[in-house]
Amino acid sequence: MARLGGGGEPLRLAAALASRACAEGHVCLDLAAWAGRVLDDPRAGGRCPELGAWIADLRESPVVGRPGERRPLVLDDRGRLYLFRYWDYETRLAAEIQRRASDPPEPFDPLRVRAVLDRLFPPQAAGERPDRQKIAVAVCLLKRFAVIAGGPGTGKTHTIGRLLAALGELADGQRPRILLAAPTGKAAARLKESLARGERGPGRRPSGEAEVFTLHRLLGPEGEGPRFRHHAGNPLAVDLMVVDEVSMVDLALMAKLLDALPPLSRLVLVGDRDQLASVEAGSVLGDICRGMSPAGFSPAFAAALEEVLGEPVPVAGGAGRLSDCMVELRLSRRFAGESAIARLSRAIRAGEAGAALAELRRGADGSACWIAGDPRERERALDEWIEAGYRCDFTRGEPAALLAELDRFKVLCALRRGPEGVEALNARIEQRLLRAGRIGGLAGGDRGGYAGRPVLILRNDYRLRLFNGDIGICLPDATRGGEGVTAFFRDAGSGIRAVPPFLLPEHETVWAMTVHKSQGSEFDDILLILPERDSPVLSRELLYTALTRARRRIALCATEEAFRSAVNRPLRRTSGLREALWGEEG
Repeated sequence: MARLGGGGEPLRLAAALASRACAEGHVCLDLAAWAGRVLDDPRAGGRCPELGAWIADLRESPVVGRPGERRPLVLDDRGRLYLFRYWDYETRLAAEIQRRASDPPEPFDPLRVRAVLDRLFPPQAAGERPDRQKIAVAVCLLKRFAVIAGGPGTGKTHTIGRLLAALGELADGQRPRILLAAPTGKAAARLKESLARGERGPGRRPSGEAEVFTLHRLLGPEGEGPRFRHHAGNPLAVDLMVVDEVSMVDLALMAKLLDALPPLSRLVLVGDRDQLASVEAGSVLGDICRGMSPAGFSPAFAAALEEVLGEPVPVAGGAGRLSDCMVELRLSRRFAGESAIARLSRAIRAGEAGAALAELRRGADGSACWIAGDPRERERALDEWIEAGYRCDFTRGEPAALLAELDRFKVLCALRRGPEGVEALNARIEQRLLRAGRIGGLAGGDRGGYAGRPVLILRNDYRLRLFNGDIGICLPDATRGGEGVTAFFRDAGSGIRAVPPFLLPEHETVWAMTVHKSQGSEFDDILLILPERDSPVLSRELLYTALTRARRRIALCATEEAFRSAVNRPLRRTSGLREALWGEEG
C-alpha cells in the first residue's frame, strides 16, 4: 500500500497498525492514541510520528480518503483511520439504525394494544412498577427498531415470547412473518428451548411457528467468502426480526443483517451490554446502548406509551429518538437482590475492585467465594472444587443424565494456554478423573477419545444439526459391545441422539473452557481460574461474563493483582459508531 500511495514510512506504519487494530477487535485506529508512542518492535521504526505531522502525511496520500471517498484507507476528522470496509460497515449501520429509530411502523389501535398487554402482563403483587417487560413489548410494537437490554435472569427471553404473543393477537388473521436468530448455534438452540418452555398461557402464539436460526444460516453464506445470499437486493421475507445475544455480534455481521431487512420490517435486538464483545471487530451492542437514558423516555414518546399501557412511564427531558427505542430490564429473578453474587456483579460492573474483593472475602451466603492463600492452598482448594464438581462416573449411565451432570459444573479460564489455561486444566482434570475411575482410558484410536469425554463443538455442521457451542459426551458404543465410543448430544426439544465420533465436526475436550466459549451457556456452579499475573485478556467484561454463567455459585481462583487488574480494565474498542449514533455526548 505504501508503494501504491507513495506515502513512505508514516503510511506503511498507519496501514499496518489499522490492520492490527481490526484483528484485535477495534473498528479503526485512533491516531492520537498512537502518536509519538515508542513501538515494541524496533523493526517497525521505533516511534510513531507526532499527530499533526502524521495526519498531514496521510492526507497527502492517494490511498487515504476522507469519509465518503472510496479509498483503501479512510481518515475522518477525529483522527480515526479505517480500512475502507469497516468505515463502510459502520456508516451503513449507523444510518440504518437512525432511520429505523425515526420511522415508526403503522400504528395499532391504542385501546386494543392496551387490552392485549393487560392480559399478557397481569398485575403482580410483588412485581416491579412500572412493569419494564410490559414497557419493552410496547416499545417494540411502536418502533421499527428496539433494544431490550438486561442482565441474567431479568426476563429477556420471556419478554420476547410475550412480544410474539402480542403480535399474533394484533395481526387480524394475517400472521406476521417472524424470524428469530442468535450468533451461535448454541445460543439459537437455547432461545428456541426457552421460548418453547414459556409459550403456554392464554392467547399465547406458539413460538414454534417462528423459526430460530444462526445469523449466518439466516443470511445464507455463499461459499467460504464474506458474501451472503440475502442483502439489500434480495431481502429476507420478514416482518419482525429478533436477534438474541447481540453482544456477540460483530460490526460486519450486524451491518449485513440490516442490509438484508426490508425497510418496513421491525428489528428487535436483545442482549446484555456488559458482557464480552464479539470476537471479531466491533462492540456493537455496547455502542448502541452507550447513550441509553436510564431516567426514562422523551415526553412525546412517553405520552404514546402511556396511551397503550394505561399507566405513567418515566420521563427524561433529554431523551431522544434513539433512547426512546431502548428498555433495560433490571429486576433479576435468578439472584436475590442482596445475594453475594448479585452484590459482586454490581461491584464489578461499576469497576469497584475494593468492594468486589470485600464481597468475595466475606462469602456471606456461599454464592460467591474467593480461593486465595499461597499457591499450595489454592491448588488444594482447586482440587476440592474439581472433585466435588465432577463427582459422578462419566463412563456409564443414561446420556441425558450425564449431560445434565455436565450442566451442573464447569471450569472457566481466561486463557487457552499456560498453567492456568484451558489446555492445562483439561489435562489436569482428565488425569484426576482417570485415577478416580470416573472416565475411561485416554488411549484409543477413535476420534471420540475415551468413555466419559465431554466434547465442545467448534464449527457448525447443519447436516448433523451440531452447532458451535454444543456440548456432548462420549460413551461406550453399545452396537460394538462397548468397544470404542459414540458421542451423544441433546436433540431439539428433550431428545438425545448419537453421532459416530468420526463424523464430528471440529471439537475439543471441555472439562474446562474459555470464558469466551462459555457465552450462551449456563451452569449451576462455576470455578473461574485467572492467570497469576496480569494479562491483557483480563477485563471487567470477562469477569462479568463468567459470573453471569453461574445459576447458583461461583468460586474465583485468582491473585488479588489479577482480579484488581481485570475489574479496573473495562473493554474499550475504538470505533465511531457511538458518536455516529449519539453525538459527542454518547
